[in-house]
Amino acid sequence: MDSLLNVALAQIAPSWLDRDATLEKIKTYIQEAADNKAELIVFGEGLLPGYPFWLAYTDGAKWDLKINKELHAHYAQNAVQIESGDLNKVCALAKECSVSVYLGVIERARDRGGHSLYCSLVYIDNLGTIQSIHRKLQPTYDERLTWAPGDGHGLQVHPLKQFRLGGLNCWENWMPLPRASLYGQGENVHIAVWPGNENNTKDITRFIARESRSYVLSVSSLMRKEDFPKETPYLETLLRVVPDVLANGGSCIAGPDGEWLVPPVLNKEGLIYHTLDCNRIYEERQNFDPVGHYSRPDVTQLQINRQRQSTVSFED
Repeated sequence: MDSLLNVALAQIAPSWLDRDATLEKIKTYIQEAADNKAELIVFGEGLLPGYPFWLAYTDGAKWDLKINKELHAHYAQNAVQIESGDLNKVCALAKECSVSVYLGVIERARDRGGHSLYCSLVYIDNLGTIQSIHRKLQPTYDERLTWAPGDGHGLQVHPLKQFRLGGLNCWENWMPLPRASLYGQGENVHIAVWPGNENNTKDITRFIARESRSYVLSVSSLMRKEDFPKETPYLETLLRVVPDVLANGGSCIAGPDGEWLVPPVLNKEGLIYHTLDCNRIYEERQNFDPVGHYSRPDVTQLQINRQRQSTVSFED
């Protein structure tokens, strides 16, 4: 039925800072989700190839420190360059399995010179086509030492059966205006991706659901000491200073009434399944719709610049 949508939340750890190994893991979980009749699978923020955890433990803001330079270079070399085909196999698998995918990546964007890094949320439809790449608008705190700020180009929603999907990265979900930009496009399934930890998801997930009268899928990664590959630069140094668990998950689903459908899942790697019923969205919109009958566009309006930003333009 078009009014039902089978979803899978992939709460997994990357093979940290190893793009190729993490890609293989992602493909395995896409196949598993499809085998279990999922029509949409969502992965956490920056999962490919991983979150820059080292910055909190290596004097990340100290100027000209060799460990941070070398780890950043390693990170960049393992980042995703979409224009070079780094996601082609994921797209082909999405088409083969007829499953849509939200995937958090660290993007080394060619249209910004090919060296700076962006925390991007990529939507691939069930025909294997990349429909949007949302670059995180504002990296948070120490993330700004390794990620560049994005733009509004990826503030888009996408149809899937009777649903309209949109998504934001991590603390962007606390930004009311980007949320409103998605609501205004008819979003009714909100994808919130996180690097991991219940403290990120336990409050905002239900709040967004209640505010928007939408389903909210919060998807977090895991990260443990055993997820550091042996080839990681400065591995022994990192293992001495990081905790045993850097991200404990917290993936969850809230319904359009703001109540839990799947409470936060902790320290468990694998797929979390649920079926969404579109009719529940219409039931909850009966008394509140933040961009419809419970809005006042004659008083307040939001303007969005969705132009992809670049330093240069060419007329050839």
